[in-house]
Amino acid sequence: MKKLFLLPLIAMVICIASCTSEPKPVAQHVILIGLDGWGSYSVEKADMPNVKALMQQGCHTLQKRAVLPSSSAVNWASMFMGACPELHGYTEWGSKTPEIPSRIKGKNDIFPTIFQLLRQAQPTAEIGCLYEWDGIKYLVDTLSTSHYAQTPEGKNYTDELKNMACAYIKDKKPALAAIIFDNPDHVGHAIGHDTPEYYANLKELDGYIGEIVQAAKEAGIYENTIFIVTSDHGGINKGHGGKNLEELETPFVIAGKGIKKGVAIEQSMMQFDCASTIARIFALDQPQVWIGRPMMEIFE
Repeated sequence: MKKLFLLPLIAMVICIASCTSEPKPVAQHVILIGLDGWGSYSVEKADMPNVKALMQQGCHTLQKRAVLPSSSAVNWASMFMGACPELHGYTEWGSKTPEIPSRIKGKNDIFPTIFQLLRQAQPTAEIGCLYEWDGIKYLVDTLSTSHYAQTPEGKNYTDELKNMACAYIKDKKPALAAIIFDNPDHVGHAIGHDTPEYYANLKELDGYIGEIVQAAKEAGIYENTIFIVTSDHGGINKGHGGKNLEELETPFVIAGKGIKKGVAIEQSMMQFDCASTIARIFALDQPQVWIGRPMMEIFE
């Protein structure tokens, strides 16, 4: 009788222990690919086989919302900083420093970023950020990165960024790499969103995304990598910054180690949830000032 009584007690203790144990990392590597100005409205019509393959292999939503104003710096900041503009303080298209004093500042005198959290947890981790638009470097906390670089002037920026990213992945095998393409925003401003030229650029970028995924395979890290493809904002006509859904709704595509397959994310998602989701992948404790939530339904 005593043995029979002990069995459910032991099972309960094991269950409690498993439920209260610290979360474990989902993967060892995250490659975040950002496409500036990529609106969700375009996904169905776009010729993007590599991105759509990642959607099928993983999870996605076309209803992630940008913060207001639907502009670049404010939204890249929110994506990296896990909080809204009212907290991190970057409020304008080209913010380089906070227009509103940041609610708190981290180790490097900047609002806590996902790069800073990972650096604190893994002091020797390879962390990188490669970009075309100079404004990105003011938002990532470069002191927390191992490597950051902008495409050199006088070259085909987009093609050169892809080459830089592939070389970096194969050489350094980063734990976290952010690769931020400045198009299709340029095309949207110059010619217009939802135009043949806009879709031609998306097709070009999709090919580069395929090469970046291939670089992870050649680096030997593919099986332990999570890929994220997303955007800061969309656009309408030749602009953005307003309140139309064409400007506010951005894709979020995630696939790889430990991610469910073929799932359309039902949870509401905001720009600042990106940082929280990456923090969960690495099993990092997010600071209290972050308001982002990890998209828990994506994990196996």
